[in-house]
Amino acid sequence: MSVTPPGPIGDPVFGNGRQYADDPFSFMRACADSYGDVVRFDLGPRETFLLTNPADVERVLVADAERYRKPQFGDDAMDTLLGDGLLMSEGETWQRQRKLANPSFHNRRIGALAGTMVDHTESQLGDWSDGDVVDIQLEVARLTVKIIVSAMFGADITDEEVKTVQEKLEPLGARFEPDPRRFLIPSWVPTRENREFDAAIDTLESVIDGIVERRQGTERDPSVDPAGPEGVAVRGPAGDGDGDLPMDLLSVLLRARERGEQTDENLRDELVTMLLAGHDTTALALTYTFYLLSNHPEARERVAEEAAAATADGPPTAADARDMDFTERVLNESMRLYPPVYTVFREPKIDVKVGGYRIPEGSALMLSQWVVHRSPRWYDDPETFDPSRWEPQRRSQRPRFAYFPFGGGPRHCIGKAFSLLEAKLILAKVCSQYDLEYEGPDLSLRGSLTMHPNHPVPMRIRER
Repeated sequence: MSVTPPGPIGDPVFGNGRQYADDPFSFMRACADSYGDVVRFDLGPRETFLLTNPADVERVLVADAERYRKPQFGDDAMDTLLGDGLLMSEGETWQRQRKLANPSFHNRRIGALAGTMVDHTESQLGDWSDGDVVDIQLEVARLTVKIIVSAMFGADITDEEVKTVQEKLEPLGARFEPDPRRFLIPSWVPTRENREFDAAIDTLESVIDGIVERRQGTERDPSVDPAGPEGVAVRGPAGDGDGDLPMDLLSVLLRARERGEQTDENLRDELVTMLLAGHDTTALALTYTFYLLSNHPEARERVAEEAAAATADGPPTAADARDMDFTERVLNESMRLYPPVYTVFREPKIDVKVGGYRIPEGSALMLSQWVVHRSPRWYDDPETFDPSRWEPQRRSQRPRFAYFPFGGGPRHCIGKAFSLLEAKLILAKVCSQYDLEYEGPDLSLRGSLTMHPNHPVPMRIRER
């Protein structure tokens, strides 16, 4: 195998951790620009390799996926938060959990959830008034929390619980922001950050426990439809083994627990994973989309025209969403420029060869959407917002993994279809009624588990 890839020289002890923590986005771009497709650097004690060629990304995620696993970073914070949920589990555990979850994300069921998505959106827009200024990130996050709980837990979440979830996202997210000193301090040390992180998890679990208790109480009440709120009563695909029973994820997992196939811990891990991952990425995609549309009035007007058509005969449906071609191109371009998941990590189970270089077992691979999506090798004028990039002819000229906001391969995001339908329906409702005008500073970003704005995102509401 070939020699070690090139890369920047790091500091003693911390390696390149300080540079990465100061600005992960600029650091990764600079590494790719300076050193090429495979770049080596150290993040604290961990040897790390950045891959920026779509062919290598595809090999790791798809062709050779069995050679890689989710990495362990010597910090149990991720395990404490997500446990063996779908995002973090491996091997037989992941296969079992993915198989259980698949019926809840079947295309037929997702399409039937359009009414739930629209109902929650209409309810939230009822609080808006012409001329108001809202933090659009908080607004869409509040909305997507309510939608994911209805759709996947078969229950409702109170406004107070939503507020609690949003308040606790800050200490949770802060725990995963890059910090080169963190590996020196065990997670059990009662620092302020660790205490706030543990308290946030306890609070989040109590919210989920309350939702589960209400759901189980509803099932015991003969006067209440056991299928729960609208959209949850959709039945699973033929042959799923559950016949005509409700197929929201919580119902599926509760039945599996009754069969002895799930523990209380399994149940908790999946629900925490679903609550966090199921709302955050969609909310961020919408936040960046509204920001870009505010800065590009022509695109905003075209989205508004499609939104008006989708809502002309009543609430938009999944079929209406399928006709929103330009809106879909706008979403794709938004997730290209501002991918909510900005890098994916993998760890080789054995020594591997990637891009002509030897990558040792146990090292960390970074497959960065942020870098690949903004590379001039794959996109003309990559910093420019241009939805026409996603017209079929232009799209076909690029490598498949020049764009991978939902990952890829066996572990691609299970919620992709759900998220895209949700985003298009929310855009249909909002853009058919309002123009949103951004009134904040130049957008700056911070990295955590996902890529967040580093400040509020104020939008002034203007009735159309």
